[in-house]
Amino acid sequence: MLTNKCSIWHLIAGVIMLVLGILVWANPLSSLYAIAIYLGAALFILGCGYVAASFSASSAWYMVVGLLDIFIGLIFLTNLGLTVQTLPVFFALWFLATGIMQLYGSYESYKLNLPWGWSLFSGVLGIIIAYLVLGNQAFGEMALVIMVGLYLFAYGAISIAEYFYLRNFCKQTQPQTVTMSHSS
Repeated sequence: MLTNKCSIWHLIAGVIMLVLGILVWANPLSSLYAIAIYLGAALFILGCGYVAASFSASSAWYMVVGLLDIFIGLIFLTNLGLTVQTLPVFFALWFLATGIMQLYGSYESYKLNLPWGWSLFSGVLGIIIAYLVLGNQAFGEMALVIMVGLYLFAYGAISIAEYFYLRNFCKQTQPQTVTMSHSS
């Protein structure tokens, strides 16, 4: 049903995300701590899920991954200062690994005579960002705050735009009420 997609809550969520994006930019240090808490809690909860799933799936692998996630989550939550300092390193390693995979993917696309330029560009960019973050801790922290803020801001702006688009779309697709006159 389209009426659910035309809800005012879509607009409200968009405004909240837009404001959160601005708050992240305005409070970078607090935002880093919030990201650390979020990741620690997410890893802890994810680990508990894996441990629970290990019993029903009879999987030692799920148990090991779950216990590791719980352990890392607890470290993140109980050592926020250390977590904030290491977050850029984790993200730099992620950028590096992703960049290398994209370079490989662009090479494979090139061999198959498929479009490869954007993959090559994003792979090189990922490796450069990883190098910059690993070489300069402050750059890494600011880059992380900027990216999280940009994501939240863009998510909010897109949600607001979608609300107005869907609102107009819903108005156009609403069934018209037909009144019938009875002649006596």
